[in-house]
Amino acid sequence: MANGGKPGVVGIADMKLAQNGERLITYALGSCIGICLYDARLKLAALVHIMLPLNMEAGRKNPLKYADTGIREALKAMEAKGAARAHITAKCAGGAKMFEVSGKGSLGNIGQRNIESVRMVLRREGIRLLAEDVGGTTARTLSFDSATGTATIQSYGKPHKSI
Repeated sequence: MANGGKPGVVGIADMKLAQNGERLITYALGSCIGICLYDARLKLAALVHIMLPLNMEAGRKNPLKYADTGIREALKAMEAKGAARAHITAKCAGGAKMFEVSGKGSLGNIGQRNIESVRMVLRREGIRLLAEDVGGTTARTLSFDSATGTATIQSYGKPHKSI
């Protein structure tokens, strides 16, 4: 394994590519979402950890922070390595409701807004969403295997789940 057996760690508002059996992992997916993109022909994986649904930031300093621009950046990076949209599929996890917010403000459930935005962007980009583990109230750790395209989710007090 090119990275010495250790998974490549994807931080918050970050993205990494992996190939040839390398693994990727991201921690602390509360309301954030980890999106696994995979081209099985090339065994090329991308994992992006987004925080918010849409990039409304002036100057767009970090496009990986947002579902819309983060997914597009990951797709561009995969295409630069030879991936084709027709062969890229997606899996995702996260989008939990981590805090109860009183009132009826739109900021109440950022996790749900992230879920809806990720689904919409993937649909617009022509990427099939094969599986997801989203919602609920528990934070997740998500790992992704570039050899198999398997995503594994760990949540406190729950058994590991592979999608």
